[in-house]
Amino acid sequence: MKMAPLLRAFKACRSMPPAVLIHTGQHYDFDLNDRLFIGLDLPAPDINLEVGSGSHAIQTAEVMKRVEPVIDQSKPSCVVVVGDVNSTLACSLVAAKKNIPVVHVEAGLRSFDRSMPEEINRVLTDQLANVLYTTERGAEANLVREGISKDRIQFVGNLMIDSLHAALPRAVPALELFGRVGIDAAWASAQPGYAAVTLHRPSNVDDPRTLADIVAIFGEVGQRMPVIWPVHPRTRANIEKFGLSRVLQQHRVVCLPPQGYLEMVSLMRSAALVLTDSGGVQEETTALGVPCLTMRTNTERPITVDQGTNTLVGIDRCLILAAVDDVIRGGGKRGRIPEYWDGGAAPRIASHMAQWLVTSSEASVH
Repeated sequence: MKMAPLLRAFKACRSMPPAVLIHTGQHYDFDLNDRLFIGLDLPAPDINLEVGSGSHAIQTAEVMKRVEPVIDQSKPSCVVVVGDVNSTLACSLVAAKKNIPVVHVEAGLRSFDRSMPEEINRVLTDQLANVLYTTERGAEANLVREGISKDRIQFVGNLMIDSLHAALPRAVPALELFGRVGIDAAWASAQPGYAAVTLHRPSNVDDPRTLADIVAIFGEVGQRMPVIWPVHPRTRANIEKFGLSRVLQQHRVVCLPPQGYLEMVSLMRSAALVLTDSGGVQEETTALGVPCLTMRTNTERPITVDQGTNTLVGIDRCLILAAVDDVIRGGGKRGRIPEYWDGGAAPRIASHMAQWLVTSSEASVH
């Protein structure tokens, strides 16, 4: 998702060498993979590793095993990784062990919760990276505190917002989307508006009791306003397995198949509020000015709470319903758009990288 604007910026920067796009294939479902490429107007990847699902350890190891021959053959000037998924760490490890510079986009974000696999990926990748591009000022402070030199850190803004800006003109109005997916537009658009849901974290959807609590809360939210929930395939399977479908059917909760990126932008843009456990959605809702209730007790993106529209509510029924009532009464939390979340992060990265590659090449000659 975040590579789409970066690839376009690389192509537009004449002094940048050609980029090779490697897709690890960790999302093997069509709705989570091909539709994402289509929605982002991304070219087909040059190489698809087709790793598929698995435990964190298996997936990381499989990416390492499959990406190594690709790196050996292509001999890149550097390896660019984004975010905090298993592929991010796996590719960084392989490149670092071969003395190939690593560039980490979205560096320095910290939840300070080592029980999150993504936190381990973030911390280790940053230690391996030669260049670290950050989305917010607080990320630089995190990196310096961990012993990373300031001259390796560049504050460039947020690639997620670049993707969002590119998607907004192409995203259909919500009313048109409702017609496509079979939702009664009058029902969904009546005051006080609707709540959009995205939920995927294993800690929320894989435990029967936790998922039952969440579904019960969504049922109560549904008594106050319509709830529209594009459901991740694993979550849908768990809803069926744990016998929770009836609770959703009894209330104003509409479950949809997974939606493409443009469809999700349409849903979020017109929502009265968004309930999520996704890091990216916390950022997107802040940029859109839509109140966001994050069903976690921490976030690696604190700027969305401090400056944006995000509120951490965990799975606390009272907190969630109070926040929903606040939206109904007065529109909910309003924030401001953070510095450099202006759609220009990708050109800033491309400009800096082009100069850095020249400097690095000259240094290696001498």
